[in-house]
Amino acid sequence: MAQSNSRFAVVAALTGNAVITVAKGTTFLITGSGAMLSETIHSIADLLNQFLLLIGLVRADRVPDRRFEYGYAGERYVWALISAVGIFFLGCGVTVYHGVQSLFHPPELVFGEMKWAIGALLFALVIDGAVFILALKGEWKNAQREKQPFHHYLRKEADPAAVAVILEDGAACLGVVIALIAILLSQMTGSPYWDAIGSLGIGILLGGIAIWLIIRNQELLVGPSIPPETKQQVERILKNNPLIDDVLDLRSRILSIDNYRIKVDLSFDPDELSKRLKKKALAAYPQIQSEQDFEEFCQKYTKDVLDTLAEEIDKIEAEIQRQVPEAKHLDLEAN
Repeated sequence: MAQSNSRFAVVAALTGNAVITVAKGTTFLITGSGAMLSETIHSIADLLNQFLLLIGLVRADRVPDRRFEYGYAGERYVWALISAVGIFFLGCGVTVYHGVQSLFHPPELVFGEMKWAIGALLFALVIDGAVFILALKGEWKNAQREKQPFHHYLRKEADPAAVAVILEDGAACLGVVIALIAILLSQMTGSPYWDAIGSLGIGILLGGIAIWLIIRNQELLVGPSIPPETKQQVERILKNNPLIDDVLDLRSRILSIDNYRIKVDLSFDPDELSKRLKKKALAAYPQIQSEQDFEEFCQKYTKDVLDTLAEEIDKIEAEIQRQVPEAKHLDLEAN
């Protein structure tokens, strides 16, 4: 469900930004506004980055094979990281560079044509706002389903692709407002410096978003442990089982937003295990009349012990996966 929402958000953002890029680019050619050029670069960066996010989501859907036995889910983080780096260098870097250049070499603005810039920006605000609300609504539903505070879910558990769309389109809306203010101030004062300051503001905004996305995707690529509350939930399931004496070691890794790997070393209670096998042992005891009978009894009893442990581990895994559906790769070992 989360991945489906992420793909919908990315496709919607990709479509919206394609239209917006054409509108902003055409307006820049008419007006020569630095803020409009920054907004055009911003939209081109968003368009390319969302295309990269879509590639990551599609490639992450591939089924596991011999080469990657845990699947390709991590590819979404690789492409999302590339996208974030693109935002930093193409979106932030180029925009800030253009803003600095405009401060030292102010461009000649065609003030009579600024109505086109304002119209294009208002059009972009409507499209970006619609995509932003759609993406936000999808992640809000996911947070409600997971019973998590929205800000915590968005920061720690949401799909980076969906978060990237929310941040990029939120920044796009804010960037449009900055560009509108810069253009209006330039028209009111007759000074092109406000236009350059608007470019710098948009660039710094993009830089902040890019840094956050780079840090988040870097964490997921390295492989963080599952959320603490989920880990505690798994521990409770294990410790509530009367056959388990102790949880010796529990390690986990997030393979993707809906795919966890959990490895646990367990110590089983010999007394509880003995109670479960006592009836079988007592029933077999009178039949032991020779050394061969004793050997057969030992072999059967050992098999019963192993079968009992295997059945119990299967039950524990089923219970963990019932309560934590993301725990798709479980490795429970008896120590």
